[in-house]
Amino acid sequence: MTSALSDGIPPHEFRQTLGRFASGVTVITATEGQERRGMTASAFVSVSLTPPLILVSVDHRAGMHALLSREEVTRFGVSVLSAAQRPLSDHFAGRPGPEDAVPWFDHEGLPLIGGSVAQLVCRKMQAIPAGDHTLYLGLVEYTRYTDDDPLLYFRGQYHELG
Repeated sequence: MTSALSDGIPPHEFRQTLGRFASGVTVITATEGQERRGMTASAFVSVSLTPPLILVSVDHRAGMHALLSREEVTRFGVSVLSAAQRPLSDHFAGRPGPEDAVPWFDHEGLPLIGGSVAQLVCRKMQAIPAGDHTLYLGLVEYTRYTDDDPLLYFRGQYHELG
């Protein structure tokens, strides 16, 4: 007997199809002891205005998954990258550049990315298993934003507005 979750289209077709959805590029951040950690993520979505909730999807194989799974990790950050921050997207996607090139800044002990279009500080509310990912639901407790243009991701490539 086949479960409903094993049905559906092949992963390659799914990836190609959803690649047609343009998204912003975010870096999810948290701390591990005194170390700052970050991960590039395009699977980020606003969930609710009241209360202010967001959701980020993290692959089980990612180091950020192991970090966010810890009970003692109660907050995480989200920085929406600007069009000028493509190297930071690569850095946090596993193609690291020099660590001193990361424009870190802290908000109440939580690392965020300086120069990004928007920053959010979230309290981890719920972890929802979903296939090979976990969906982390966060209550937004703090934000900052600018009117700069965002970095976009579409069909497997970076783009800019206009």
